[in-house]
Amino acid sequence: MADSGMSVSPYWELTFDASGDVDPPERDHLLAQVTEQGVRDLVVFAHGWNEDRSAATALYRRFFAPFPGLAAKAHLGYVGVVWPSMRFSDEPIPDFPRSVVATEAAPGPALDQDTRRGLLVAFPDRADVIDQLARLLDQRPDGDAGLTEFGRLVRLLLNGAESTAADTDEDGEPAVFTEEPATACAEFAGALAAAAAPGGTEGFSLPNPWEGAKELLRQAAYYQMKGRAGTIGEHGLGPLLGKLAAKAPGVRVHLVGHSFGGRLVAFALRGLPGQARPVKSLTLLEGAFSHYVFADRLPDDPHKSGALKDQQRRIDGPLVCCHSHFDAALGTFYPLASRLAGDDRSCLGNEIAAVLGPRWGALGHDGVQAVPGTAQLDLAGALAGRLPASGCVNVDAAAVVRRGGPPAGAHSDILHPELARVVLAAGRIA
Repeated sequence: MADSGMSVSPYWELTFDASGDVDPPERDHLLAQVTEQGVRDLVVFAHGWNEDRSAATALYRRFFAPFPGLAAKAHLGYVGVVWPSMRFSDEPIPDFPRSVVATEAAPGPALDQDTRRGLLVAFPDRADVIDQLARLLDQRPDGDAGLTEFGRLVRLLLNGAESTAADTDEDGEPAVFTEEPATACAEFAGALAAAAAPGGTEGFSLPNPWEGAKELLRQAAYYQMKGRAGTIGEHGLGPLLGKLAAKAPGVRVHLVGHSFGGRLVAFALRGLPGQARPVKSLTLLEGAFSHYVFADRLPDDPHKSGALKDQQRRIDGPLVCCHSHFDAALGTFYPLASRLAGDDRSCLGNEIAAVLGPRWGALGHDGVQAVPGTAQLDLAGALAGRLPASGCVNVDAAAVVRRGGPPAGAHSDILHPELARVVLAAGRIA
């Protein structure tokens, strides 16, 4: 059950594989013990891109730590969801110790050992492709031929990646880039340079497109993680929550997800069986999926709806979306990657959102969109008791979610007691 090094108790971990199958002993322990432990409110947190259990557990230890002091009289239990995702090691998580977040003392190969290992886990049986990609990133051959080959290999890496209905109807978003690789790499290179320029883009000159090649690989890998998160949520966590509702009907479930973990817990709503309604709140922290996911109609195609249309109605409480404009991963690279996968407009760096408009936006950058009645609050307002009891609620968390350098910006800056308070407020946990 509880990890002896965990900051809270009772605590359980649930480990899912890429198909959404949960570890049976972990599932059985939770179902058997949650009532025995006297749990009334169960907080279930799904991480985003972390490549191993130790990083996920460290995140949960830090995030859950304030809960007992903030809700001393509540009968709380905690679950950490562990699923096969990955993080490129050049994306530091603010406040994490060096033993958890890999750092390099000196420049090394473009794909360091930890990132290569993560890619091998994410793309089994593609070791030869990953080796070729790594060589090209290190050699950077002149001309477009090398970039064309790099793009071919990235597509080959994705070929045969798992996909289910949960992964293919994400509001019309394509799954692979369609631009010429040289063009895509050049645009990513420009966006990286612009994001790193402290004074904006004045006097800016276009960098070597190879500077953007690693970002192209990163975004391709994240499309894989994004799809996998939907699969695990719908086919793994959702059905398990249904079993929990049958076994322990008095337990109130509060879902929390960071980044792609937000997609995982959101798609769990679609996987709830029958009339089961155990979920009493859902809090998204920098959610890395479409801000139209809950829309009745897509603004650019009124004949289509979001992949999770009306699923917020499966929650007996609010769906709270915490977002921040300091999240560069979602404000810059998410829309650029989406545009390169199927749009023909051009953009650069920090101007991306303004040029692309709202079509490719992510929940963690500007909140839930195209859902009538969605409430808009800043963090102070949310913590002052103004959270609605139901429906979609956007909470601008930029007051605390603001630290982090390129390429991800503040995407992982979520270890704040204020966000723990938002989760408790959303669940009406006193």
